[in-house]
Amino acid sequence: MVSRFGDALRTSALPLLAVRLTDDPLVVASVTACGYLPWLLFGLLGGALADRVDQRRAMWLVDTVRGVLVAGFALAVGLGHASVPLLIALAFSLTALQTLFDNAATALLPSLVERGALGSANARLMTGQQLAGGLLAAPFVPLLLTAGAFTPFATDAGTYLVAAALVASLRIRPPEREPRAAGSTLRSEVGAGLRALGRDRVLRAVCLATLLCNIGMGALIATLALHVTRWLDAGDSGYVAAMTAYSAGSLAGGFVAQRIARRTGRVRALLYGCALQTGSLLLIGSVRHVAALVAGMVLLGAMTMVWNVNQVTLMQQRGPESMVGRIAAAFRTASVSGAPLGAFLGGAVAGLYGLNAPALLAAVLFASAVAALIPVRGPDVSVVAPENGGATAHPGR
Repeated sequence: MVSRFGDALRTSALPLLAVRLTDDPLVVASVTACGYLPWLLFGLLGGALADRVDQRRAMWLVDTVRGVLVAGFALAVGLGHASVPLLIALAFSLTALQTLFDNAATALLPSLVERGALGSANARLMTGQQLAGGLLAAPFVPLLLTAGAFTPFATDAGTYLVAAALVASLRIRPPEREPRAAGSTLRSEVGAGLRALGRDRVLRAVCLATLLCNIGMGALIATLALHVTRWLDAGDSGYVAAMTAYSAGSLAGGFVAQRIARRTGRVRALLYGCALQTGSLLLIGSVRHVAALVAGMVLLGAMTMVWNVNQVTLMQQRGPESMVGRIAAAFRTASVSGAPLGAFLGGAVAGLYGLNAPALLAAVLFASAVAALIPVRGPDVSVVAPENGGATAHPGR
């Protein structure tokens, strides 16, 4: 939560700083684009490394390095040496390090709690992250910027170092791993993780559904400002209301995600949540009223959190413990590849069919994700996976 608060400060402040340095929209957008690129380049590699190393140590070392990098950047901004290439280098470097941190964090959690408690732990963790990054951090950015353009970055550096100290203090049980085979390489380990994911019918379907949903979300988010300010004519205040509604819905979803899973099973929780998201997108794209937008965004945010909690928990419970990092990396790489593709599609359909068309396109993609989940909607089964990269045969796969 501490580093997520700092991340939110930095990601909000970077575009604002970029706008001060250039008025070229393409150059400004390139700063954000560099936040996606390392996941496409290094996401699978980060997952393989996360399964090889001491995950707790990797996390606090990464946060320490990120803290030093951001502190140096804050110093450069404070001394008047900020530049667009420096912004791009920072965004790229931090996300490259994040590919290891996030996959290690996903793989580490089963070492901290029992597998039966993973759902509750994920729900609390993601709700806290949403609270810190989605609601608490945003109001601080304008206040910090009044004290100087460097202050959000200096604060972010401090949160990284505090987070590193907290992670280093964790006491965990070492994960059970078989020794790596002689001659094993990162490439072969990435391949083994992908094969393990491909052999699990449930995880394979969830991964496909995740990709479809992220294409839809990319289309919606990339054009949401135009949807709100032009199609709805709701102005900047309408856009703020939409994003606030999404964050509020996400918090609510964090509180009910585990309860829904207990009643329906995790796969069915994903399926029902995705069906509700489809309805919310149809509401957003077809009803030309701010109230419909706000209601749709609340429901979309709530079910997105239900999706995230149960998707991650499924990976942790069904995947071999020695491969959780690689399976998580495959999911995240699919997510990131879907977002820019969706943004491109959203812009194209908005120009061809109208500014509400991306929301309707997203609804179609979410409905396709529901269809992908229907064949694996059976009751959850307990999975104890071997450590050799394979998967045991269980009913329901």
